[in-house]
Amino acid sequence: MTEDKQSGKLLALNPSEDAEFQKKVQQVKKRQKAALTPGVVYVGHLPQSLAEPQLRSYFSQFGKILRLRLSRSKKTGRSKGYGFVEFDCDEVAKIVAETMDNYLMGERLIKCSVVPPEKVHEKLFVGSQKMFKKPIRPAVSRYNRDHGPEDMKKLTGKLLSKESKLRKRLAEKGIDYDFPGFAAQVASKKALSDADTSVCSEDTTPVCTPSVLERRRSIKVKDDDADDEIVLKIPPKSSENIEDSEEDTEEEEDDEEGSEEEEEQSHADQD
Repeated sequence: MTEDKQSGKLLALNPSEDAEFQKKVQQVKKRQKAALTPGVVYVGHLPQSLAEPQLRSYFSQFGKILRLRLSRSKKTGRSKGYGFVEFDCDEVAKIVAETMDNYLMGERLIKCSVVPPEKVHEKLFVGSQKMFKKPIRPAVSRYNRDHGPEDMKKLTGKLLSKESKLRKRLAEKGIDYDFPGFAAQVASKKALSDADTSVCSEDTTPVCTPSVLERRRSIKVKDDDADDEIVLKIPPKSSENIEDSEEDTEEEEDDEEGSEEEEEQSHADQD
């Protein structure tokens, strides 16, 4: 009896019915386990400082947690601010949603709600049992790194192919929309690079590729070209200016005639 009490085993009052009693006890335990249906709680507006271990330790005070998933960005690895917690009992999940909704945590009011069983996706908790590992080379650092000529060529090809597919889809739908797009930028950059290339043989570091040599042969330099003369264009005088100039010339002529008459009179008086 003492060993059975210490082990926590239930015993029948009649020892002869103990075997049947134990069968009934097992059936009741199976019913209890089968009666429990798990419930999923959505937790949103979480602080960035909370990770999976902190969330598990906090929400485990309400009941047993089967699975927990904190949504993270695949590019940067940072938390998106929401997650899902699955409890072993749906009643516990309802209590958690009612208690923790609009609860102040880390200067934020977190939002909690029960997710209906029919809306729980089968792949919602895929990979939730694995420990999160921060990406060694996130997408942002991969994008911002220095790209070589081959990488730039691949990126340019991808962008051009996407743009051509977009133009085809627009044409199939009957949309007449013309835009320069990335192809025009690539062409302009190529023209600038060609313009920057030196084709003069007298430069310190001339480029001697076959295409540049052909362009160099096509260039004709004429040293005997005469310099163009500089022509100064005087604006025409207005009608008012012309009349003023005519009046000035008439006054000058009258003055000259008056001076000549005075000289003649002076000569006559002397005689």
